[in-house]
Amino acid sequence: MDTRQQQLKAWLLKLAAKHSLDPEQLEIASADASFRRYFRVVCQDQRKSLIVMDAPPAHEDVRPFVAVARLFADAGMTTPAIVEEAPELGFLLLEDFGDHTYLQVLDQHRPESERVALASALYREAGSALCSIQLATRANQLPLFDASRLRDEMELWPRWYIERHKGKTLSQAQRLIIDQAFDCIVARCLAQAQVYVHRDFHSRNLMLLAGARNPGVLDFQDAVIGPITYDLVSLWRDAYIAWDEEVQLDGLIRWWDQARKRGLPVDDAFSDFWTAFEWVGLQRHLKILGIFARLHYRDGKERYLADLPVVLSYTLPVLMRYQELAALADLVIEWLES
Repeated sequence: MDTRQQQLKAWLLKLAAKHSLDPEQLEIASADASFRRYFRVVCQDQRKSLIVMDAPPAHEDVRPFVAVARLFADAGMTTPAIVEEAPELGFLLLEDFGDHTYLQVLDQHRPESERVALASALYREAGSALCSIQLATRANQLPLFDASRLRDEMELWPRWYIERHKGKTLSQAQRLIIDQAFDCIVARCLAQAQVYVHRDFHSRNLMLLAGARNPGVLDFQDAVIGPITYDLVSLWRDAYIAWDEEVQLDGLIRWWDQARKRGLPVDDAFSDFWTAFEWVGLQRHLKILGIFARLHYRDGKERYLADLPVVLSYTLPVLMRYQELAALADLVIEWLES
């Protein structure tokens, strides 16, 4: 047992009587791409369990998680109830949403037609939750996903994916092409309506719950105010599960229609909305390519390399579809073929 786990157990012992906890029954629930870890602690009557977040204060701050959990819950999204908090220690005791992520449910062996039908139903509920938080948007509640942040995220792509993973040295002319493309992408992102954005609204962070509470939503601590299509990209162009474009179109048309009826500031024409979705998707997927490469080379988490092909399958068609990106598309194709 490591030092952090000993500290965690000591904290739980202080809470054991209040919540009928059995700190001896502590098991790993999950870990993510950050320094956070999650444990499941069983209550003494064995009828329920709770989740403990371990976020070392030297690397993580649990306060944004707490603040966003309450902000989104007030808007109507299902986030885990915060049972106890010790921000100075980096510990939270949370409601347990169970083990059934959207990814796990949709990855089960079943005919593709059934899988698509199930995804359509689940994503419709997720989309409704998105509408709820977007409608609740208020200024100064979350950080802005501004030009600087959008660009900084994309810079992970040339540094970690192109230079480190692909082993390319960028010439001045190539760097200029990248910079010009980044300028276009940032402008397109900022031109959209700006709303509350989860930032990782994908199948690993959506938990299947019973009834009207579905989905349970996790990993929202990095929420911002940003482009209205951003979380839809996370959902429909997920790095961990791929859907045919016709399936994406069907889901997005349904969401767009719902959003208009609920009074959200979406484009009047679906074709414009789809274009906005694709440009925001390009920003996100360039960032993800860089992050996955960095997780491998810097952090030793090699499993993320297996997800690169899916992300590339989203990125290349968008680069090739829009004239402003033609020069960058040519470069990327050259790098991939060499």
